[in-house]
This record gives sequence, C-alpha cells and structure tokens, in this order.
Amino acid sequence: MKNPMLEAVSLVLEKLLLISNFKLFSSGTPGENKAMTTYSVNSFLRGDVLEVPRTNFTHYGIYLGDNRVAHMMPDILLALTDDKGLTQKVVSNKRLVLGVIVKVASIRVDTVEDFAYGADILVNHLDKSLKKKALLNEEVAQRAEKLLGTTSYSLLWNNCEHFVTYCRFGTAISPQSDKVRRVTRRWARSIRNDLILGRIVEFTIYTAIISSTGELQSCLLNLSL
Repeated sequence: MKNPMLEAVSLVLEKLLLISNFKLFSSGTPGENKAMTTYSVNSFLRGDVLEVPRTNFTHYGIYLGDNRVAHMMPDILLALTDDKGLTQKVVSNKRLVLGVIVKVASIRVDTVEDFAYGADILVNHLDKSLKKKALLNEEVAQRAEKLLGTTSYSLLWNNCEHFVTYCRFGTAISPQSDKVRRVTRRWARSIRNDLILGRIVEFTIYTAIISSTGELQSCLLNLSL
C-alpha cells in the first residue's frame, strides 16, 4: 500500500524537477547541434546502451543498428493526434515538456544525431555503474523493438532509464529516480515529524492556557471569599 504522504511529496518533487529542468529543455530544439557533431556509429553494436549525460539528468537509448536508436521520449502530440507524419518528426522541447506534464511518451526510433543532439555519448556505462550482467545484445535490441509505441511517462516511476535497464538487464530500474525517491522519503518524514511536533506544541500551549485559566479562576474565587 502506497504512503499518501510519500505520494503527495513525490508529486510535488516531480513538478519541481520539471521546473528545474525547464530551462535546460528550452535551450534549443533537439537536433539543433547535429550539424556540428558527427558520430562514429561503426563503433556501436546492436543492443548497446547509449548514454547522453546532461546537466541535471541523463538520457538513455538502445542502439538498433543502421544509425537507429530506440529511446523513450515524452511528447504532447501523442495525446492530441494519431497522425504519424506529425508525431514521427523530431520531438521539439515544447512537445517534450508538455509531454512530461501530461505523462505521455513513446518509445520511438531516431537517428543517433537526433538522439544525442550534439552531446557526447557513453556506451554501456550502466554495465559498470550498476555492476549487473547484461543480456545478449541481440536480445536487448529485440526487447527494445517489441516495446516501440506509445506509453505512459513519469520522471520518477517510468522514464528512459527504466526502459533501457529492462531491455539490457531484464529489470526496470532507475538509479537516478532512486536517489530522488530517497530524498523524497526524507522530506516526507521531515514533514510528518514537523506536523507531529506542531501538534505537540499546539497541545502544550492549549494545556498551559487551560491550566492558567483554572489557576486564575481559583485565585478570583479565593479573593471573592
């Protein structure tokens, strides 16, 4: 059973994460820098996890071969139209941010250039950081291909890292989200403790007032006698 307090704090924190990354998302349309950056796709193997570090988060995808990357991208257009001619275009930052807000995304295929949009790419870095045994590369790629299409999205509960770890290791996990949830739990406990402390202080003050009132009434009664 989920903790209502944790859910509420998680929701607030998810919105704060979105706001904190809004400037980063809005710094330019994905793909703007692709003309300035070329990638040696010959060094990538089908089934490799491609990792693009950002300032506040990391984006992940699965290399499918032939300069194609499967990755999860939030996209508001998916909630507005079934026109694949529109939705298959490179996701703009406005589409991405609004997609995060309405929690809709797709696992889609883009070129390496459109996936990375100018950033450096790490390959299979999760294998070392998670210290997990990866599935065979072909199985990883096939898992990614089976998941292509529209899906729900959450910065904390279902993001691009969950997608690639499921494909690569067989289990959907997100160390990035885990860190955020640990902070969320500490915040929730802190809020709960503050509420409890507030109740105790409130009760103490109320008791003191009642006690003082009783003593005052007793003094007035003695004076009247």
